[in-house]
Amino acid sequence: MPKKKWLSEELKHLENKGSKEFVRKLQSNKEKSLKAIQLLFENLGQEARETQDASKIMVKYLKEGNISKEEEKELKSQIVDIFKAVGLGVPFVLIPGSSLLLPFLVKMAEKKGINLLPTAFNDSEKKNEIESTQSNITDEENK
Repeated sequence: MPKKKWLSEELKHLENKGSKEFVRKLQSNKEKSLKAIQLLFENLGQEARETQDASKIMVKYLKEGNISKEEEKELKSQIVDIFKAVGLGVPFVLIPGSSLLLPFLVKMAEKKGINLLPTAFNDSEKKNEIESTQSNITDEENK
């Protein structure tokens, strides 16, 4: 399905569900919204690849009984990332409207020195790109 047709159908679906204001904001910031969504999927893909690599390390450990220090460190890091994703994802999927709180929760945790996001979402270049997109959207909303 072509990208534009898919987007149009998704926006119609959101409008029908009662999210007209949200759809209007998405459409007025179409390029920025697409960039943010694309970045989200890139980060999710990166996390999936890292999880796949960690599963290979786990299989190696189960077969051979030992792994290198680097592999152990990578495995531990990915397990922590999985717990972070599950810990953030489950409540926000189960509680209606709570996904709107996620950006605020992440920001407040960062101010306290707590990193809630998996490592794929913490690349400083990507993070700066997201923050600039968010601030541009906020600036345009305030106009």
